[in-house]
Amino acid sequence: MKLQIKVIPNARTSNVPGKRAVEGKNGVLVVRVNKVPEKGKANEAVIKLLAKHFNVAKSKVKILRGLTSRNKVVEIEG
Repeated sequence: MKLQIKVIPNARTSNVPGKRAVEGKNGVLVVRVNKVPEKGKANEAVIKLLAKHFNVAKSKVKILRGLTSRNKVVEIEG
């Protein structure tokens, strides 16, 4: 499954807020992480959070596009 997500780094808590977090008509999922966007720390936190949210191993979550952007395309195998 491929998802478009928007990452909010430096959030107070890390979470995937659910259906309320979908922005506009594009169906972009908002993911908040409490890590800084430096040296891949926020990307690691996104992978860990999505793996936990979708109940898959971290190795099953891959960032396909947007490694240095807040807007990302992620693939979740499983």
